Amino acid sequence: MLYLVPTPLGNLKDITLRALEVLQSVDLILCEDTRTSSKLLSHYNIQKPLSPYHQHNEHKVVQHLADQLAAGKTMALITDAGTPGISDPAFLLVRACVRQNIRVECLPGATAFVPALVNSGLPANRFAFEGFLPPKKGRHTLLTKLATEERTIILYESPVRLVKTLQEIGSYFGEDRQCSVSRELTKLFEETVRGTLKEVCDHYIAKPPKGEIVLVISPPS
Repeated sequence: MLYLVPTPLGNLKDITLRALEVLQSVDLILCEDTRTSSKLLSHYNIQKPLSPYHQHNEHKVVQHLADQLAAGKTMALITDAGTPGISDPAFLLVRACVRQNIRVECLPGATAFVPALVNSGLPANRFAFEGFLPPKKGRHTLLTKLATEERTIILYESPVRLVKTLQEIGSYFGEDRQCSVSRELTKLFEETVRGTLKEVCDHYIAKPPKGEIVLVISPPS
């Protein structure tokens, strides 16, 4: 069977006891970056074979892995941080397993957008998670559509593109739309900045951001 195992966003203590038990029990651990995952596994003294599984090779290896699982091998899929499948590889392998009647089990655990949403102070009862915006093709169409979205919107963004994205969203949504930016979640320099799109943008123009970023935007007032 295949286990999808969430891993900590930064603080290594943010992993469940069950996740550790699963990682200790499987035949093989699939991971985005073996160097990153080795640090976590070493911290908990888990010694299991690792195999790379990421966006650059998943199309090539997915069927081979599914065949191994069908033959009786147990595997855990982890990413560098968070829950597999949430803006990270997992979908193709899960789909292949479902098609071959291979059992798949996803453990609960760390996902960056949940604490960012709850901590934002914006409505959390209904939300639209969009992950990363398209870099070019389809970006205008999507932003035009999201401008009238009646649910709270959640986006992922890189620090080098954050200011530009805030400015662009402000041009579609209006600069006075409320938003929240959470970065470095669970880490030493965790920060959440709240305000209008313009206020938050001005903040990060003055203080360029670092680390992984979750952007939460309120519905139209």
